[in-house]
Amino acid sequence: MRNNAIARTLMAVTPMMIVYCLMASGAPAMAQPAKIQSNNRLCSNQTLSGDYGFALEGTILGPGLPLRGVVMQHYDGKGSITQVDHVVINGFPPAQEWTPGSGTYTVNADCTGVAVITPQGEPPINLHFVVVKHGRQINQVVDGNAVTAVGVRVE
Repeated sequence: MRNNAIARTLMAVTPMMIVYCLMASGAPAMAQPAKIQSNNRLCSNQTLSGDYGFALEGTILGPGLPLRGVVMQHYDGKGSITQVDHVVINGFPPAQEWTPGSGTYTVNADCTGVAVITPQGEPPINLHFVVVKHGRQINQVVDGNAVTAVGVRVE
């Protein structure tokens, strides 16, 4: 009889102990990223410097045309970008094999940023991005279309 009471008590208490232990062990891990971000992850325009190769893909909203492309961007570490791109829309390559462009960018301290790029003969393109892997990778989204790009620093 006494063994049944102990077994029932253990069955009721064990799940609560597991949850408590998981929460206790997870608390330092949850607090750690905020510490890393505030102490070690301050970004600026200088975080982006050099050449980055991008693969982009998505859909041009409205007509719903698929888009795929590659881009080589050069960041000067001071807020200016130059680039060339080759973008295929709905399966059709561009009239010019590599389209040059230029623009500006701003990197915030939290490693988020914005850019405006004007490809030759085209209207400006507004981008938002996140700098990751200590500036070795950039994840971008094109405002106004369903197009994303991932760029990796050329080594």
